[in-house]
Amino acid sequence: MNVQELYRAWLKDFADDAATVQELTAIRDNPAEIEDRFYTDLSFGTAGMRGVLGAGTNRMNRYTVRRAAAGMADYLLEQDADAAAQRGVVIAYDSRRMSPEFAEDTALVMAARGVKALLFDALRPVPVLSFAVRHLKTAAGVVITASHNPPEYNGFKAYGPDGAQLSPEYAAGVTQHIQALKYNECHPMDRQEALDKGRLQIIGNKEVDDDYIAMLLTLVVNPKVLKEQGPKLNIVYTPLHGSGLVPVRRVLKEVGIGNVTIVKEQELPDPDFSTVEAPNPENPDAFELAIPLARQVGASVIFGTDPDCDRLGVCVLDGEGTFRTLTGNQIGVLLLHHILSSRKAAGTLPTNGACIKSIVTTELARTICEDYGVEQFDVLTGFKFIGEKMQQFEDTGSHTFLFGFEESFGYLSSTHVRDKDGVNASLLIAEAACACMAEGITLYDRLQQIFARYGYYSEKVVSKTLPGKDGLTDMRNLMARLRGNPPSKAGSLNVLAVRDYKAGTRTAAGKTEALDCPPSDVLYYELEGGNWLCMRPSGTEPKIKLYVNARSKASMAEADALRAELQQAGEAWLE
Repeated sequence: MNVQELYRAWLKDFADDAATVQELTAIRDNPAEIEDRFYTDLSFGTAGMRGVLGAGTNRMNRYTVRRAAAGMADYLLEQDADAAAQRGVVIAYDSRRMSPEFAEDTALVMAARGVKALLFDALRPVPVLSFAVRHLKTAAGVVITASHNPPEYNGFKAYGPDGAQLSPEYAAGVTQHIQALKYNECHPMDRQEALDKGRLQIIGNKEVDDDYIAMLLTLVVNPKVLKEQGPKLNIVYTPLHGSGLVPVRRVLKEVGIGNVTIVKEQELPDPDFSTVEAPNPENPDAFELAIPLARQVGASVIFGTDPDCDRLGVCVLDGEGTFRTLTGNQIGVLLLHHILSSRKAAGTLPTNGACIKSIVTTELARTICEDYGVEQFDVLTGFKFIGEKMQQFEDTGSHTFLFGFEESFGYLSSTHVRDKDGVNASLLIAEAACACMAEGITLYDRLQQIFARYGYYSEKVVSKTLPGKDGLTDMRNLMARLRGNPPSKAGSLNVLAVRDYKAGTRTAAGKTEALDCPPSDVLYYELEGGNWLCMRPSGTEPKIKLYVNARSKASMAEADALRAELQQAGEAWLE
């Protein structure tokens, strides 16, 4: 069917849904809007699906969610009917618009198809869902969230039995089953009937939450410094209207850090995220309310987590009394250094220790790992690939996982969770702050020590938004143009090698070799002096991302100047 036929079909199929009919009727004289809503289905990939809320096949609504849930249920039943029916699928949700409704629809559609659904009784962070999949030994997991996207978005994030986001093969299987279904045939079971038949189980805080917190407490690497300095540490924390409030405050209290002031305006769940443009702790603007509060209460560090609490942002005081918003790379480096240095001092650093980062994350991590005799592994962007590598370690016994992170503010030191964990990261950065206090320095001072020892790294991520149907075409054309005419210089630096992760090749000095990783639409340019640029279309937003990484042995000023030069060159490639 063409878009107009689909549009009319939805008006007919969902005629008893007054809100949907009203929304679609309002755009009947707007063919461009109709096309944008119906020209495609929301794609289902390794991270599930994500989109703008609204009626239509290219929007997040109860019918697209029900279809995704039905397709996932059918795939699970095909793979292992007993596991699907008995172990089931655990389902969580965050504070976004329609999240509770989408979560219940997911549970009841799966119940209707014979898959047991375990539904949390209130909002929970992504890491709790990932933990629950493994802890409860379910066949899969789903969390309704759009992470740090603006309020008009929501999503359906899917997890395999290992607690990690879906593998490409798993996602392809689910997609095949979704595409075999019509939107109007994925009906939910009656809630009471599902409860009576044991196909719906409501999960309260005793089944998972207590064990999750207990697990986090085992991740402390320097309990002595926490005991001595924790009561003195003064923190301001903002959950940015999301799901992090209860677990972050609880775990800090459990380790003796009770002096935590919450940003009141951002304390409670709010699907409109009314105090911020976007609930993203990557953006310094997210801390506009937290910084004055920190000055008022005398706090030395500020934490912020996004709505599903998988990401952590941090502000720290510098030597001049200014709050500095750290980059995701800087937070990751502080956590990595704290874990490795603390474990070495305690004599608990394993001989086969390993850390994992994404290919677009700072190379400073590799330098630190080499100094501590720890192996650094690189994987494609997406925490699912970190989870896959962790599983390889577990299956083979080859390495002991110590830490994994991405520059996009995602961190993990637990093997019981297989996704970014903002609660885990909050505990670790608080511990790192305590370790600094014990030495009479700040987290900012520690970062300067790391730079002075290992080199100065300046990094930047630039995004170019290309929305709508034409935007997808523009992104493909841009990447094709770069592949067809690879640049030989970036600013004053020569391009030494080009990694094309889609083709699976690395080309340097006219010679091409194979890359050992799955295909991904990424171009990575190795430059002189250990500098690099990378181009990558986002997997969750209509954006193409430029990653700029510069380094200097002399000073941060020199690294910043080089980064600005490389950024200008990279942005010109995007034109």
